[in-house]
Amino acid sequence: MTITWTSGYDIKEAVPFVEWGAKGGPQFLSPAGTLTFNRNSMCGAPARTVGWRHPGYIHTSFLKDLWPDSKYTYRLGHRLPNGTHIWSKLYSFKASPYPGQDSLQQIVIFGDMGKAEADGSNEFNDFQPGSLNTTNQIIRDLKNIDMVLHIGDICYANGYLSQWDQFTSQIEPIASTVPYMIGSGNHERDWPGTGSFYGNLDSGGECGVPAQTVFYTPAENRAKFWYATDYGMFRFCIANTEEDWRPGTEQYKFIEQCLSSVDRQKQPWLIFLAHRVLGYSSCTYYETEGTFEEPMGREALQELWQKYKVDLAFYGHVHNYERTCPVYQSQCAVDASDHYSGPFKATTHVVVGGAGASISDSAFTTSNIQWSHFRDFDFGFVKLTAFNQSSLLFEYKKSRDGNVYDHFTISRDYRDVLACSIDNCPRTTLAS
Repeated sequence: MTITWTSGYDIKEAVPFVEWGAKGGPQFLSPAGTLTFNRNSMCGAPARTVGWRHPGYIHTSFLKDLWPDSKYTYRLGHRLPNGTHIWSKLYSFKASPYPGQDSLQQIVIFGDMGKAEADGSNEFNDFQPGSLNTTNQIIRDLKNIDMVLHIGDICYANGYLSQWDQFTSQIEPIASTVPYMIGSGNHERDWPGTGSFYGNLDSGGECGVPAQTVFYTPAENRAKFWYATDYGMFRFCIANTEEDWRPGTEQYKFIEQCLSSVDRQKQPWLIFLAHRVLGYSSCTYYETEGTFEEPMGREALQELWQKYKVDLAFYGHVHNYERTCPVYQSQCAVDASDHYSGPFKATTHVVVGGAGASISDSAFTTSNIQWSHFRDFDFGFVKLTAFNQSSLLFEYKKSRDGNVYDHFTISRDYRDVLACSIDNCPRTTLAS
């Protein structure tokens, strides 16, 4: 387990560490590394000018040799030069299951949340009042959640650095209890001349620096922000749509490696996640592109999703909810809409970008789109429940009340998936 927190203490002023142990058992001390960044790390205004605020010092500690599924307590500490200590309150978490553990595992997924003041006070820059309902619903159900995945457009600081503190304060009850993993979006990364794929001004001059410093990810290069992470029966391949993903690129090689290297006997549920819609969206914004996707997205990746039998693909960026049928080359591979069984046929694509940012101006197309099975213009998030290696429940919940408004189940015959040895998976077509 990785513990990250922010303080006002440089390592010259106080030594950071974590005191932790099994609940009711002996306690251990783990050291913490420290990072920060300065004004010159920003790429432009307002992050480098009126939006600049020193981020403090970001400390990260790695707690190792945890017993799977066991409960632990921890508190954050700083040892001052005079030998005294400063302590946080006591927190707790449950260690992840062992790889492939056949047990109940529950994952929440969303994008584009942001933050807002709970008392309704105004602020100078963007705020997203819809994020409060999403945050509160997750907190209410936290005992039934094992991990949260936030796929880009994290807090919409857009170059006003103090808003990262506001966002992390809002999610602290969640992120201090279960793993809170993030992906990169345009509002974290994009800035001209910095290597971002789109080169627009959406990050407000941050160019990815605060996101990759405040949140630890197990990426080989944190600046690239693509990585794989496993949890029990799940393998998550998290791509970065703000970097080039096309065939021949470094990221394309990562995506194929992530999908091909999974051991489906341990992680039968294979999930692809990215911020922009690389799969399918019927909103009018993408309709005008002519392909109902991010340009150059699907044609570059759908062969990989099909070859390696990706169960679900999630996206944000579009601030609404949409769920497709299992679809390949714009054709539904399965007739059913709420229960899928038998061998893998195709990937189901989900847009879940309505966690808090203002609902998209782009309406859904009025054209008859066969592969679009459910649409909703409202704030919400998705919860996945894996009951075992062949049974999964998908639920879309609205943030206003936490009730389920769309759902389906997968009861899969995994002989075809288990036939996939690492780096070698038989090709699946609509005819097979």
